[in-house]
Amino acid sequence: MRYLSLFIIICFSLFSCNQEKKDIQYQDSKLLMKQDFNAPKAKKIAKELSIHGDTRIDNYYWMKLSDAQKLSETPDDQTQDVLDYLNAENDYTDKMLQHTASLQDKLYNEIVGRIKQTDMSVPVKMNGYYYITRYEEGSEYPIHSRKKESLEADEEIMLNVNNLAEDFEYYQVGGRSVSMDNKLLAYGEDTMSRRIYTIRFKNLESEEMLSDKIENTTGRAVWANDNKTLFYTRKDKALRSFQIYKHILGTDSSSDELIFEEKDETFNAFVYKTKSKKYIVVGSYATLSNEYWILDANDPNKPMKLFQARERNLEYGIAHYGDKWYIRTNKDGAKNFKLMSTELNATEKENWKDFVAHRDNVLFEGMDIFKDHLVLSERENGITQLRVKPWSGEEHLIEFKDAACLAYTTSNPEFETEILRLGYTSLTTPNTTYDYNMVTKEFTTLKQQEVVGDFNPDNYASERFWVEARDGVKVPVSFVYKNGFKKNGTQPILLYGYGSYGSSMDPYFSSVRLSLLDRGFGFAIAHIRGGEELGRKWYEDGKLLKKKNTFTDFIDCGKHLVQNQYCAKDKLFGMGGSAGGLLIGAVMNMEPELWKGVIAAVPFVDVVTTMLDETIPLTTGEYDEWGNPNDKEYYDYIKTYSPYDNVEAKSYPSTLITTGYHDSQVQYWEPAKWIAKLRELKTDDNPLLLHCNMDTGHGGASGRFKRYKETALEYAFLLDLAGLGGS
Repeated sequence: MRYLSLFIIICFSLFSCNQEKKDIQYQDSKLLMKQDFNAPKAKKIAKELSIHGDTRIDNYYWMKLSDAQKLSETPDDQTQDVLDYLNAENDYTDKMLQHTASLQDKLYNEIVGRIKQTDMSVPVKMNGYYYITRYEEGSEYPIHSRKKESLEADEEIMLNVNNLAEDFEYYQVGGRSVSMDNKLLAYGEDTMSRRIYTIRFKNLESEEMLSDKIENTTGRAVWANDNKTLFYTRKDKALRSFQIYKHILGTDSSSDELIFEEKDETFNAFVYKTKSKKYIVVGSYATLSNEYWILDANDPNKPMKLFQARERNLEYGIAHYGDKWYIRTNKDGAKNFKLMSTELNATEKENWKDFVAHRDNVLFEGMDIFKDHLVLSERENGITQLRVKPWSGEEHLIEFKDAACLAYTTSNPEFETEILRLGYTSLTTPNTTYDYNMVTKEFTTLKQQEVVGDFNPDNYASERFWVEARDGVKVPVSFVYKNGFKKNGTQPILLYGYGSYGSSMDPYFSSVRLSLLDRGFGFAIAHIRGGEELGRKWYEDGKLLKKKNTFTDFIDCGKHLVQNQYCAKDKLFGMGGSAGGLLIGAVMNMEPELWKGVIAAVPFVDVVTTMLDETIPLTTGEYDEWGNPNDKEYYDYIKTYSPYDNVEAKSYPSTLITTGYHDSQVQYWEPAKWIAKLRELKTDDNPLLLHCNMDTGHGGASGRFKRYKETALEYAFLLDLAGLGGS
């Protein structure tokens, strides 16, 4: 890769937010407002990007800033140019949507109004204390507290995050961990939304902060059983978790001992403690491989022992109970994973023995171990299920009422209990926490998410159906709507998808989504290939050189909704975030006329350039997901679908793109470059808008209310385009 001499294509100064006047008519909007605003036009500086004998010209490469530039208090010329451009885009979006301002306020108040202001989590008992997270009316952040032995005991405030966040635009606490003697708290603090945490320590008896401070970490510290030794993970310049350190409380972190370093840039390191509290586990993982080292939590100064050396295509995870290790693994061709066991001192793979066999039609996702029971988290036909398997006796599936639902285990820190703590939700059922007796099969409802107002689940209905994709594969779709939704080809639908990393999009309840459903929208989730809903093969058929299946599945699901009159042909909308934003960018290029409008949230759209840049977070560790474009075969394939590289002179649907200036996972310049190129080449007058939150990163705003400002903006955009802006 090399630079050409820099030159300016458009004639003005180094940066031009030169304005391109367009007379935009909202043809289908109920408001029918004629707008005459100046759309930002980014300067063009051609950069030549060459590899494999192929050259791409990127006119907007100049938008990429280093972290040092972004964080500098005195912006250089390039930084100022970028800031000016992003602010111009934000200003344009505000003006273009100013006619929806009252709708945005109404939506925001609705969404926040459904949230119970004063709320509390279900208490979880660990090591003699009940731990609680609660919110007070009007507060953005949680209060983390505990009660000793009894819920009637006095409350001990561990962290009031509202106080900690007072001086920051963004504030996030991560990785809270209490020492074994219950006296000390370690927690991570992120004030930049880049998922780089500083670990701090608090004496829970005196309520004083300790002087120890550890910077540039993942946020979580793992205590050894001596109450003074901790292990934590550091990040490199590309924000890859790669080093495990040992810290002794009361010492300067600069003298901490490095106990593990992952030098392979495709792997990430981490550390945790087993449920039994007997072992500290240091792990390292890549997309297709794992490796673990174990050490005695009672003697943290002993050397670590290798559990099983990494091998490509050998994936495994470990859990300890009693005199055995239990291993979830794909060993011996177990594509959907199986459970194996081994003796404590015979951890190499040749000693592993089958405990729960592999099943071709069931994906084994995880396990919870108890004194008398083993609980398996599984997925069959795309639906989650929980299987209770006594160490001796007959196993059973836990039965739930909805055909399409999400059931999952939650906090289960104790071994000696017959009670399983689990969560349950569906498209029409608010998230519910149960205690389930594994012997009597009885449920005890502990808490159901309260939806403030007149919400009645009986007013909503859900369906699950299968769409035949163009290659004959059947793709499941989950669909929810309010009673009265007419399946006669007249109503709008928002189709959501992701389809990457083997991440399954489950049918969960959202009180936020009610603001769309109540106004006549249907909401559908396309469980497309690239996720893992239908097992490991479903994932493998939507990655690497089969990635386009993800996009064509989504398109085919959209066409099915229109052809079968679930949706009006001119009222189909698409949405996805991050890798789902890549999905939206790809389907916009492939079938732009199918979509009335789309929302691409923090979209990964500059795939070729990003995957060739090993300094960018996540790049090297994702070669097994997307392919390494340093290999010509993968370069050629990725280039055929990379949204930024395939923008053409044609009509595109109305588009809203969101990003965060401090995003460390999908850097802001990808969506910024993308919208500049779209605006340069597209031939239509449909709205093309970028909203860049200048204070946040990949996850959006911190706090429980502020984030919904952006949701209200997104919903107003959709409703306005659907002709429902006045509702």
